[in-house]
Amino acid sequence: MRFGRTFEEFEVGAVYKHWPGKTVTEYDDHLFCLLTMNHHPLHLDSNYAERTTDFGKNVVVGNYIYSLLLGMSVPDVSGKAIANLEVESLRHVAPTFHGDTVYGETTVLDKTPSKSKNDRGVVSVETKGYKQDGTLVCVFRRKVMVPTEAYIAARGGEQPGRPELSETSGSSKNPREK
Repeated sequence: MRFGRTFEEFEVGAVYKHWPGKTVTEYDDHLFCLLTMNHHPLHLDSNYAERTTDFGKNVVVGNYIYSLLLGMSVPDVSGKAIANLEVESLRHVAPTFHGDTVYGETTVLDKTPSKSKNDRGVVSVETKGYKQDGTLVCVFRRKVMVPTEAYIAARGGEQPGRPELSETSGSSKNPREK
């Protein structure tokens, strides 16, 4: 299974469609709001949302949608990243509601080799999030520093530090088992 890409694997113009999507629940929205101390009633109080907003129901907090799309993109974009450098822009285009399913896709806009170190480069991408009906809900652009293949090889390959099973390791290693 792929987890990110090296600098050489990115192609300008490539589009990565992230899978699977995520159906946003009321619990997801409320937990995110509470964890981030965003107590706006638009997100938490259905009575308030019904009576006082144009939407007539709770709107999922936009930063959750952004975070969800960012997370969806990790296996395709930043799974091998050395650093996430910046978010250039972030636009919330349309509201998302409890029960909507969000899908994401990322387009590679540019890639530039590092000027100071030859084992990495910077990739610029744009990620778009859509609801199940195709409505665009969120767009953001960011820059990610990613390693070259040489960087990965110099540090032990794809999964450095992952232990190998030895012949003596088995399911009966529990000292209580005799």
